[in-house]
Amino acid sequence: YDLDVVGRPDTMTVLSALASVTTHLGLAGTLNATFHEPYELARQLATLDHLSGGRAAWNVVTSSDAFTGENFRRGGYLDHADRYARAEEVIRAAVAMWDSDGGGFEHPGAHVDIRGRFAVPRSPQRHPVILQAGDSDPGRELAAATADAIFSRHSRPEAARAFYADVKRRLARYGRGPDELKIIPATTFALGDTPDEATERAHHIRRQQVSPQTAILLLEQVWNRDLSAYDPDGPLPEVEPDVESPSIIQGRARMYSDPIATAADWRRRAGARNLSIRDLVIEVTGRQTFIGTPTQVADAVDDFVQSDAADGVILIPHLTPAGIDDFVDRVVPLLQERGAVRSGYETRTLREHLGLPPTNPAGRDRAGSAHA
Repeated sequence: YDLDVVGRPDTMTVLSALASVTTHLGLAGTLNATFHEPYELARQLATLDHLSGGRAAWNVVTSSDAFTGENFRRGGYLDHADRYARAEEVIRAAVAMWDSDGGGFEHPGAHVDIRGRFAVPRSPQRHPVILQAGDSDPGRELAAATADAIFSRHSRPEAARAFYADVKRRLARYGRGPDELKIIPATTFALGDTPDEATERAHHIRRQQVSPQTAILLLEQVWNRDLSAYDPDGPLPEVEPDVESPSIIQGRARMYSDPIATAADWRRRAGARNLSIRDLVIEVTGRQTFIGTPTQVADAVDDFVQSDAADGVILIPHLTPAGIDDFVDRVVPLLQERGAVRSGYETRTLREHLGLPPTNPAGRDRAGSAHA
């Protein structure tokens, strides 16, 4: 809430600039399928794929944000089920354009009904890599039908393995094999020369990430009340969440489907350990995954992948831009020694880097028919 200091520059402009100063890095743009049009998205991504020599990716997201919707022609926002239905049609339409090789295309559908001639020749990957992050049942189904990789939030081993098994199991109904969809969860880390030092550093990082203001704002999303008068270092509010009034974060979907049950759970946690509002929020929103010495973290990362919790990990640094340096300097060499991370690139495109098979339009068509 207090770190967004440079605004939100356009994704594709930034990635196009990065394409000219990098050689192997994948360039993934988070682009909204709820409001953007498929022709626009397909042309931008195909262009980025050309500029980068085949390193473009599209992180497909949907939006529940009515304020963002007001910036676009349609305005408002779609219901949850319609957001995924539209996202699938936008993806299908984009794939049809990429397969057309600069020729004619059409996609008749309830949300997307377009036809025309695509303006960009076939790009190096043919289909830029499609990432998707939905965790609900419709989101998992959409990923199984259309995505190349999932940007998962499941970073705890038990939950990650359950998610991995569930999504991989869904692929067969779309005629896809397990290697055609990579699951790559977001993970964090804290390193120290000793386990105690790493734990202390992890605690410090979380307190920096959850400021007093952030703690109150997150609590308001459950209580649906203005809690600005409460002390973030004091106890939870005695009042119950207001479930009758309109959402205090109007225009956005609620993060917690049952505020009363969530509040009761949080009261139990806070009471058992005498936690303040801020301490509680730190505990319930904590996502630190790998904490320890470099050797311990290397072991944990390797085991995480080898135990079918993921196909790889995406590191989310706690600082930008230098937050990943410690991991690169102290953990990556250990992973390279055991053959868990490449020491050099023998592949050219992002699709190849990820170990994805070449694009298969016939397979995509079968998947689309099965999902329909």
